[in-house]
Amino acid sequence: MGCLKGVPHHKWTKEEKLRIVKMHLEEHIPIRKIEKKEHINHTLVSAWCKRYAEEGEVALESHKGNKFAALHTSKSLSEVERLRLIILKQELELARLKKGYFVRGVGANKEYVIGKGQILKSSKPSK
Repeated sequence: MGCLKGVPHHKWTKEEKLRIVKMHLEEHIPIRKIEKKEHINHTLVSAWCKRYAEEGEVALESHKGNKFAALHTSKSLSEVERLRLIILKQELELARLKKGYFVRGVGANKEYVIGKGQILKSSKPSK
């Protein structure tokens, strides 16, 4: 049922996560005891419990790929989803600026430019 520590990429289902979270939150079983019983790292259980407390069951759903990719193209974003997308974009831009480059253009015309105007990487087709 569970996964042994050190075995990578075990895919926990939403139902498994919910069962484990409820063991801690509703049955008051200590996380360290759950860790031993379920063969799962205590930090993962703690993260699930925190997300469940903040967002409910939806936070335990598996997300494949970039969880914000669908938000970017969706026309019917909730206010929370729209704000999360804005925050993600700003965090990415800050990370780029900290590394010393910025992005100019979009899509196929995207260029990564170093602070002095030199192009680091370009998506533009060569002429």
